[in-house]
Formats: sequence, C-alpha cells, structure tokens
Amino acid sequence: MLFTTDGFMSRLPDGIRHPPHPQLRPDPACWARRRSVLRGLLPLALSLALPGRASAQARQPVRLLAASDLKFALTQILERFQSETGHRVEASFGSSGSFAQQIGQGLPAELFMSADENFVYRLADAGLTRTLAGVADRGALYAVGRIALFVPLSSTIALDAGLRGLRAQWGQVSKFAIGNPEHAPYGRAAKEALQKLGLWELVQAKLVLGENISQATQFVSTGAAQAGITALSLALAPEVAKTGRHIALPASLHAPLRQRMVLLKSATPEALALYEYLQGAAAREIFGRYGFSA
Repeated sequence: MLFTTDGFMSRLPDGIRHPPHPQLRPDPACWARRRSVLRGLLPLALSLALPGRASAQARQPVRLLAASDLKFALTQILERFQSETGHRVEASFGSSGSFAQQIGQGLPAELFMSADENFVYRLADAGLTRTLAGVADRGALYAVGRIALFVPLSSTIALDAGLRGLRAQWGQVSKFAIGNPEHAPYGRAAKEALQKLGLWELVQAKLVLGENISQATQFVSTGAAQAGITALSLALAPEVAKTGRHIALPASLHAPLRQRMVLLKSATPEALALYEYLQGAAAREIFGRYGFSA
C-alpha cells in the first residue's frame, strides 16, 4: 500500500503537522517521542518509494515438486538456473504418485515434475494446471528414464547377465529393494521387468519397498538390502556410485518411463522461467549425463 504525504501525515498524532503556537510550551519529552516515531517510519517510506527494491524483497522462491529420481541431476540444473537468473527455487523430492495426490488435496506448488506423465494428465483433467487459451495445460515431456540393477559395493554378485543372472545367485540375497509400484513409477517399471523375466514370484519373499525410488536405492547403498532395482539417474550420481555397482537394464523390459512436467494454477513468472529453462540446452545436457534420453 502506498501512502500519500497527506495520508501519511494524517496518521501522526494531533498537532505534529503544524508548528506549535508560539504562546504554547510543548513538553520536550513528547516531541522527542514524536521524532522517534518519524525516524522509525523513514525506512518504510523509503522502501515504498523504491518499487524495485520492495518487489525484490517480497519475491518468494519457486515451489517445485519433483520425482525422487531427479534428485542429483535436478540439483545441478537448479544451481545453474539460480546463478544465471537470480530466481530462488524451493524443491521437494518424492514419489510422483504421492505428490499428485497431495496437489489434488491442496498442497501449494507452482511446478510439478513427474516420473510418469499420466499423473500430469490426471491433474490437467482435474483442472489443477495452468490454462492456455481456456484449456488446461498438459505440460511438456522433459526426459525418458531407465532402470538399473544395483548392488552394494561389497557384494560379490555378478552383474554381467543383468536380472537374468540373478536367479543363479539368489542365495546371496536376503532383501531385494524396489520402489513401491503403487505410486512410484520406477517401482512399477521394476515390477514389470521382473514379471517379464519370470522373477516376480521369486523375489516376493525377500522384497522390501521404498516409499520412492530414492529410498529403495538407499536400502541397497547402506547394505540393508543386498540387491535392488533403482533409477539409472541415481546409480550414475557420484554420491551413489561410491556405495555400489550397477548395470543398466534394457528399456524393452518395461513400459517407457516418460517423464512430464507441468505448471500449476499458482505458477508465477519465475516458475514459467524455470519451466522454459528445463527445456533448454543446458538442462538437456545435464539430464543426458544422468542417463535420461530426451
């Protein structure tokens, strides 16, 4: 709210707008208190007189919800984006299905990056995404993901034969970790791959489910599970690679992991700038380094 000089002055105590009558003897302590009030209001008046400064101080970070397979790749991209644009981003990583459900329940966010494009479509159909020419936006495909077989660094399990070679080495596995297929797209892809190779029944007794693919990967990294299926993007991250070994699994073993992002109804211009940046060359180069295809 902008104050005019009249409006500002009308809020001051009575008598301060005009010099005191020469015959009156105002209390010096009273005048000292009034001068203190004026000095306290001066920074506010200056900030209101500088719109650019005020808007910069009021600018809030872009609220981003992202699939957990993006944790390392997206962190690098966001660092570059913030450095180049000055826009701040507040990112949360987790299960795409859980995020989609929470968005439907009112979770505040401006940009949603899902590991499964169907969750984006559902939000668009529910009228929760931004509208373009009166039509709900269905977002943009930003990457196609891959899965990988992952074992701890200390494991003696051979990975050359991928999942097919796991049956002969099953005695070395007491726990096998994947993301929860109910709401984690990479967990669903893992289940599809195991079913296609006739291994799903074999792993049932030793299966442990992560809330998302990042948690499932952590089970293997820490040795809580002796093998598991993770996102290739996580297995390629230096932080994860130093804890285990992996082999990429054929994309033909599961339905394509088409990852889509979309701006939600509350999207700001800064969120739109990030959305466009994620489709640019710099972002694509980093995604490629982490095993994503365009």
